[in-house]
Amino acid sequence: MTDPETNPGPAAHTKIDTSVPHSARIWNYWLGGKDNYPVDEEAGDAYTAVFPGIVTIARSSRAFLRRNITYLVSEAGIRQFLDIGTGLPTAENTHQVAQRIAPESRIVYVDNDPMVLSHARALLYSSHEGATAYIDADVTDPERILAVAAETLDLSRPTGLILSNILGHVGDHKEARAIVTRLMDALPSGSYLSVNDGSRGIDPVFEQAQDAYNESGAVPYNLRTVDEITAYFEGLELVDPGVVSVPLWRPEPGSAAGEVIAEHGGLARKP
Repeated sequence: MTDPETNPGPAAHTKIDTSVPHSARIWNYWLGGKDNYPVDEEAGDAYTAVFPGIVTIARSSRAFLRRNITYLVSEAGIRQFLDIGTGLPTAENTHQVAQRIAPESRIVYVDNDPMVLSHARALLYSSHEGATAYIDADVTDPERILAVAAETLDLSRPTGLILSNILGHVGDHKEARAIVTRLMDALPSGSYLSVNDGSRGIDPVFEQAQDAYNESGAVPYNLRTVDEITAYFEGLELVDPGVVSVPLWRPEPGSAAGEVIAEHGGLARKP
């Protein structure tokens, strides 16, 4: 087991605010985790009262990530990952999926939530052959992320960049695209980009619930159109079937037919 030090940044010692709901803790609650507070449960229950389908979206997103990682390790030969906006640890984290197939895999997690930082030890439990590390940083600071990630990853080798339900927290879509571009520009040919986010234009009830959540005082999350999500992959080679509703992305053999939900994503290779 490797146990590298975490890399706390300026926000590392920020106190956990239990008076305001937080998206990472609410997401953890919807996934069946226990790392949340009554304020998060209340916000989560208020959301599901309007849109019960959010639980399906949360769990489908996690399953999409698992299938992405499995593809990257088993079929694309990727052995290192930069997972930005990882959230609180639950089941089937990136390092668990990757190292189960290839124990030598190396993973760097990035988040700026102090509660995630307090659980970094759980994230840092790695195989003997591989490594994991945690960076306390914001997605809007790609320069810091890349600099610190290079202490664990060899960024001259193909890398899987994971941006799962994080770009919606960047208010301006042009800024979000610029962040993706900067991160991918730093990675070599043969690297992959995995993105999934809540999508607008699919389910008006979902949009109503999300708009209400954004007005609650919690950190806003902006739904994107499918075209906007697709734009993150500009200049890259999309893996079949392209950008689709996440249950439809390479479903596991024998699984029930997936339905279209308001969460879209894809995986693409840098040529």
